[in-house]
Amino acid sequence: MTSPSGGAPDDESVQPGPSGEGAPGAAASEPRRSGDEAISQAEARAEESGSRERNVPTWDDLPLAADTANLRLGADLHPGLLALLPMVGVWRGEGEGRDPETDTDYHFAQQIVVSHDGQNFLTWESRSWVIDEDAAFVRPDLRESGFWRIGDDDTIELLLAHAEGWIELFYGTPLNQTTWELATDVVIKAESGRRAGGAKRLYGLVADGDLAYVEERVDAEGDLVPRLSAKLRRHVG
Repeated sequence: MTSPSGGAPDDESVQPGPSGEGAPGAAASEPRRSGDEAISQAEARAEESGSRERNVPTWDDLPLAADTANLRLGADLHPGLLALLPMVGVWRGEGEGRDPETDTDYHFAQQIVVSHDGQNFLTWESRSWVIDEDAAFVRPDLRESGFWRIGDDDTIELLLAHAEGWIELFYGTPLNQTTWELATDVVIKAESGRRAGGAKRLYGLVADGDLAYVEERVDAEGDLVPRLSAKLRRHVG
């Protein structure tokens, strides 16, 4: 399946998802900060929240560098990943989704872990669960894992495997030092998996340092429609 845009995504075609609140597209009118400024502000927030002292669990008996989601701990970040550096961490928050099977909106909570072990890729793990209007747990929702890579020409590759039964490859570029846009190049469904169309994703650090994103995905009629949006606060890093 080719990307839904037929090539590199453009800014105007990626709008906020079902909630729109806190999504990178919603902050398009805000002044852009430099990467150094964003990192400095993130450092101050991390010290205040205690997230700089936390890290992901590790196995100590492997002959390999442990994954770390905290840039202050563990292996040094590979220099080839500097354009993705602000994403490293554990992020938690809430968002809104639209169920393509029932065509209804719902609320979810989510944790995203972005870690590295010193090699030239980032490890990605996302888990979400449906919540009610009081933010109480209802049931598990989506789960995906994969890897981010970025070339010398700033081409981003995101390889994802979904527990619902498909794998996909995104290509994209950094729009600036704290915003990244991607579109699928191929989607492959397992025989028992749920059908999924191509997608676009826009990730960005918004003014308060949270990680916000929107996803649009091609529906059964071939239209690119809002699927997910969320705003996540740094928990580790």
